[in-house]
Amino acid sequence: MNFEQGRRWMNKRRNLSQIRRTVYVSDIDQQVTEEQLASLFLSCGQVVDCRICSDPKSILRFAFIEFTNSEGARSALGKSGTMVGSHPIRVLISKTAITPVNPYFLPKSEDEREKCARTVYCTNIGKMVTQTELEDFFKTACGEVHDLRLLGDSYHQTNIAFVEFSLAESAVSALNCSGIVLGGLQIRVSPSKTPVRPHRSDVN
Repeated sequence: MNFEQGRRWMNKRRNLSQIRRTVYVSDIDQQVTEEQLASLFLSCGQVVDCRICSDPKSILRFAFIEFTNSEGARSALGKSGTMVGSHPIRVLISKTAITPVNPYFLPKSEDEREKCARTVYCTNIGKMVTQTELEDFFKTACGEVHDLRLLGDSYHQTNIAFVEFSLAESAVSALNCSGIVLGGLQIRVSPSKTPVRPHRSDVN
């Protein structure tokens, strides 16, 4: 019990430290990429991670940017009001930390990085929505779907999916689908940081 309490305390301290190094950026237009946004904040300090997410209640998006130290995050607050794309952004100290991505799932080659540009991450998918229905929806709304993986388990009330399109333009268009009701729920769509990889059974 003492070991478990100690581990939870250490994790809480680590999480609080990460929050102090992170800013929340809102009012980001649909054409701005994570690379462009991270570049804007390089003058504030070294950027560790940048995650742009879609807001189902707005045509604009939001992001979390983590720096190596809290000084970088405080300096980033001065970027609030800067025009990025067609809209001025807002920058606030974040109340949450960025969840780390398992390095195994990150792109390992130029080909996989190119696949990421054509892939979106879709969450809050109703359990009744089938893979065929989801593929037909994105194909009709955005363009040809090259690959789609619908994932879920018995512990979560909704499913997630990775949708890889044939064209990067289709993936950008898919970001506008956040908030659309599918299977009774508003789906959420954001750029994927991981490529869709073939199952082992697909390789054989």
